[in-house]
Amino acid sequence: MKKYDAIVIGGGVMGGSTAFQLSKKGYRTLVLEKDQLGGKASSAAAGMIGAQVELDSDSPMFQLARESRKQFPELAEEIKDLAGIDIGFRKNGMLKMAFTNEEREKFLKIIETQQQLGEQVDWLTPEEVINKEPLLSSSLKGAMYIEGDGQVSAPDFTMGLLKSAAALGTDLKEYCEVKGFLREGNRVIGVSTNEGNFYSHSVVVTAGAWTTQLIQESGLDLKGYPVKGESFSVITHKPLLTHTIFSSSCYIVPKTGGRLIIGATVKPHSFSRSVSVEGIAQLMEEAKFILPSIKETEWKKAWAGTRPQSLDGLPYLGEHPEWSHLFIANGHFRNGILLSPITGMIITDLIERKKTITDVEPFRIDRLFQQVK
Repeated sequence: MKKYDAIVIGGGVMGGSTAFQLSKKGYRTLVLEKDQLGGKASSAAAGMIGAQVELDSDSPMFQLARESRKQFPELAEEIKDLAGIDIGFRKNGMLKMAFTNEEREKFLKIIETQQQLGEQVDWLTPEEVINKEPLLSSSLKGAMYIEGDGQVSAPDFTMGLLKSAAALGTDLKEYCEVKGFLREGNRVIGVSTNEGNFYSHSVVVTAGAWTTQLIQESGLDLKGYPVKGESFSVITHKPLLTHTIFSSSCYIVPKTGGRLIIGATVKPHSFSRSVSVEGIAQLMEEAKFILPSIKETEWKKAWAGTRPQSLDGLPYLGEHPEWSHLFIANGHFRNGILLSPITGMIITDLIERKKTITDVEPFRIDRLFQQVK
């Protein structure tokens, strides 16, 4: 059987990014996906590139997000050239809405911190917000205006990464489920699947919310857990928004063709992909409060996705502490699209035993793990 330089387990945005970066370096790479490529959380995401909208302090996560956001313009061009896919990259900016005085004071402090770090972010008065987005609620107290944040089409971005990797030589296999790891001593040399064994120099686990279950065989419990998120979309003939709108209760992301994506609920410890009336009704009410004219739009569809979360909110990026040549990228929660470029670059650096593009010490695999008894 053919031997690879690297096997990537998981055909979502993390697996696609990792395979793309490896294939650019000439690695013979295989991506294994137990279901359909890009069919889980990556396709359910709204595609926000929000390095500043949620991450508000000078933290390791903030630095990781800023570095990853820088990669999107070049990535968009590479994917268009290699795969012919337009990932819908738009640097359309975000408005983080304040509806209480407490939020207003909090956001002003965040703005001060981010400006000290050299980021472009401004406070807009209610009048200035309405000037930018006339259809927003008049109940607001103002908003953070984050010009540098933007968006992509998450499904197109995911498939663009995977097909670009394939164009550079990566093999993609759908409906191929990994059953376990092959080892020589403490070194991983491949995987066993429902289609047989596959061998490689390195193995990377990017299986999203299913990663924790998959690697328990190795004696590690990452203590990660799935978080269900529900979203819905509507269509309007006349565009209602130019910027992405973010609040404490929901987000509204304007897409091409008059489509708006509204999300997302947060239900921890659930792998269910069912859509609840309660969840969608809650989002609808919040969306109508923020953007009253949304009630006149045409219903499109609703869906749910399962996102991987870690106990401390930081992703896991690194090599297994006991099984060599087994690498893990997991726990990105709802920042998966945003962090996928830098994740692929970091994992590739680690496989090549090079200094990583940014410090990964805070994201060590063994920072929280406990041995499974």
